[in-house]
Amino acid sequence: MLNILTKVAAVFLLLHGGGLSSVEAQEVPEPSGFLRNYIGKVLGKSADPVDAKFISYPTLAYTPETSLELGISSLYVYSAKRDLSNRLSEMKSFTFYTLENQYGFWLYHAIYTDQNEWFLYGRARYQRFPLFYYGIGRESPSEVQSVIDGQYILLRERVLRETLPSLYVGLELDYQRLNRVEYVNATDDFIPPVIGTDGSNNLGVGLGVLYDNIHNAMNPRKGLYSEWAFLRYGIGDGSDFTTYIVDNRIYRSVRENTVLAAQLYGQFTEGSAPFNMLSLMGGESLMRGYYLGRYRDRNLLSGQVEYRILPFSFSKRIGASLFLSAGQVFGDDHGFAWEHFLPAGGAGLRFLIFPDKDIFTRLDVAFTGEGSGVYFYIGEAF
Repeated sequence: MLNILTKVAAVFLLLHGGGLSSVEAQEVPEPSGFLRNYIGKVLGKSADPVDAKFISYPTLAYTPETSLELGISSLYVYSAKRDLSNRLSEMKSFTFYTLENQYGFWLYHAIYTDQNEWFLYGRARYQRFPLFYYGIGRESPSEVQSVIDGQYILLRERVLRETLPSLYVGLELDYQRLNRVEYVNATDDFIPPVIGTDGSNNLGVGLGVLYDNIHNAMNPRKGLYSEWAFLRYGIGDGSDFTTYIVDNRIYRSVRENTVLAAQLYGQFTEGSAPFNMLSLMGGESLMRGYYLGRYRDRNLLSGQVEYRILPFSFSKRIGASLFLSAGQVFGDDHGFAWEHFLPAGGAGLRFLIFPDKDIFTRLDVAFTGEGSGVYFYIGEAF
């Protein structure tokens, strides 16, 4: 069974009430009072283009494992020293609570210092949230083998310094802990994972090399992003393994207001990694349409291409995208094979939420051989 993520935010209603064009504005009653002022402040142009932008909005979602989910998302974007020649920095937060008594708090940041000298890139999560576990390997059954519940902590940070123009080198840290594990609604023939059955506690330290000449990471229109990293895990519950990550992305303008984007991503693991530290396929960014973790194994290789119109020629704010992707997981039991790539694809709508910063919201619908997924986020998938 494929988890179908449907996230509809209240901000989506704000967008459609906030003057898409002169014609559309006449068809939608204009908000008043506080809501009108908030919409104008968020969606309108700033008096000074160097001003930072902030938005906070409620979210509403439903998934089979959580029931109804209520949350609040926030986004803050700015340029260091109020200098537009510095790359755009972003900070995001998301907190949620579900009717199944599940909760979580997420933080994400991509911060450039003045003159782009330092790049701080990381995320943190604390959550009690169910995980659909299908098993390990590309032959894992389509039926969920068990819902794994537990408390999850993640702290991932990259501290990188520019050594040559657009080339960053530095340390990478990763701490992940899964405890209070419970297996719920398991099938009769369910076999628990061999490593990490009762949870795991892992600390990884490594080196990262990144070439990045993209000015706006939330909406790249041209440039190259190439990350090469390794993390050595040997502290914690005894797990001893190494993870290698390769993430290459390229962006090209085809014609005015259009972007052709491509990504090739690989994650490879050596050693005795617990099941929650294996490579996962799916999610809201890469292989959209698959539940994150629908397939998991030691290694993942995946790629995607996306054609973006930002915005349409007849609109100042509305755009769209088409995307295709393919990927596979492989490991000890099933090696890499070209014929085992799984396809996914779909289309999406875009709305220019911050004109001064060239940032769009996206509503993507993705399809796979096993089902579909709907995704609503601020910023492009990659």
